Amino acid sequence: MKKIVVLTGAGISAESGIQTFRDADGLWEGHDVMEVASPKGFADNPELVLDFYNKRRKQLLTVKPNKAHLNLAELENLFDVEIITQNVDNLHEKAGSTKVTHLYGELLKVRSTVDETFVLDWQKDLLLGDLCIHNSQLRPHIVWFGEMVPMLDKAIEITQKADILVIIGTSMQVYPAASLINYAQQNIPIYFIDPKPSVSENNFNNLKIIKNLASSGTDELINLLKAKTFN
Repeated sequence: MKKIVVLTGAGISAESGIQTFRDADGLWEGHDVMEVASPKGFADNPELVLDFYNKRRKQLLTVKPNKAHLNLAELENLFDVEIITQNVDNLHEKAGSTKVTHLYGELLKVRSTVDETFVLDWQKDLLLGDLCIHNSQLRPHIVWFGEMVPMLDKAIEITQKADILVIIGTSMQVYPAASLINYAQQNIPIYFIDPKPSVSENNFNNLKIIKNLASSGTDELINLLKAKTFN
C-alpha cells in the first residue's frame, strides 16, 4: 500500500470556521502574537494568555470537520495516510484520521510548566492555580514562538517515507514546517492544494497544483489518485 504524507495548515480548518493564525497586520484576535504566543508573553501576563487560549478552546468545541478533513480520513481506505499538521485543532482526528502528528501542539491539551512530558487532555478553562503533579502551573500544550518544535524530527522521518506528498492550506513559507518538503524523496508526486498557491509547478519536480479550497481540492485530489492507482 502506497504511503501518502499530508502536510496541512490553517487553510484546511478555515472552512470549518477556525480563524487563520494571524491577520495581515500581524495581529491574532486583536493581540500582538508575542503577547499570547511566547514564553515572555506568558511570563508577563499569564492571565491574558490563559484567557486567550480558553476562548480558542471554546470555539474549537463548537466546530466540526469539513469535507477536506473527511476526504483525508476516507483516503485511509486506499492508502497508508499520515498527516502532519501545523494546526492545533483536533478536526483531523474527529474526521476519523488515525495517524496525525501535531507540529505545534494541541489546543485540547495542557502541560506542566516545569515538565513538558506531563501532558493532560483538557476541555475546560485553564486558570491560574491549576497545577500539575509537580505543584507547578499548567500551560497550554502549544509550541510558542522561540520554543523548540519537539515533533519536527518525527515529521521529517514521516516525510522521508512518503510515496506521495500532499500539501494543503499552508503557504509553505513558515519555517520549520516549510522545510519538510525538502526531506521528501526525489521525484515523488507532490500535490499542492491552495486557492492562492505561493509556488509554481516549476519549483519542484512532479508538482501538481490544485488551485482550489481544501474541500473541493481534496475532491479533485481523490479523483486524480484513484485514476492513477486503478487505471
